[in-house]
Amino acid sequence: MIKSIYPYWTAPKSIHAFTSTRTGGVSLAPFASLNMGDRTGDNLEHIAENRRRITQVEQIPSEPYWLVQTHSTIALDISQIALQAPSSNTNSYQTFEADASYTNQPKQVCVVLTADCMPILFCTKTGDEVAAAHAGWRGLCNGILEETIKKFSSSPSNIIAWMGPAISAKKFEVGLEVKQQFEKVDRKAQEAFKLINPTEQKYLANLYLIAKQRLQAMGITQIFGGDYCTYTEQDKFFSYRHEKRTGRMASMIWFE
Repeated sequence: MIKSIYPYWTAPKSIHAFTSTRTGGVSLAPFASLNMGDRTGDNLEHIAENRRRITQVEQIPSEPYWLVQTHSTIALDISQIALQAPSSNTNSYQTFEADASYTNQPKQVCVVLTADCMPILFCTKTGDEVAAAHAGWRGLCNGILEETIKKFSSSPSNIIAWMGPAISAKKFEVGLEVKQQFEKVDRKAQEAFKLINPTEQKYLANLYLIAKQRLQAMGITQIFGGDYCTYTEQDKFFSYRHEKRTGRMASMIWFE
């Protein structure tokens, strides 16, 4: 049975948003079972069935704008794109190279795929603009959140954010070079790193805290989520760092 996770936030009723979990699909190990990622090496027919199931259960109003995610800082305005209907081949989807998408049009579905990286969903308090961002550490460091917010016509004070399931500070081990890259952008980021191995200069990094710092710096004050760990909650989530060869969750958002 499909068991999605829904943001606990103050979004208006016109907003629909969720993150899928790993249960309720047809994919076999190591992608079991609700794998939404078609670049994982999984059977494409299984992925098509998984996407069909999530579309039915969540009553998704149109074909989502699937992205080719490359840890970039590209945010795509999908309201400017005429989406082609999927072909008769159920394994074929129109895709776009970007790591975030935005729309101000109703029933257009923004989606990002993750398996440890952080999905962040955005909407306005008035419910007429939405976005989804894929924030791995590289994209987060280089400015994917800032580029996403630039797409909004609303001021940041009118934007609400939800940080979806990602690897937590308990398990995200990084080297000194990662810490230094974040500190070059914002010295405040040092608060998000805990030294655990002085000899090898290894740290535990808190992506949730860094994302919150970045959002607050832009003027976004209503920030929710940040309370899951994809690495430790293996019954719910795929984790690339833990499993290497695995599936992906989908985080989607749209408005009526």
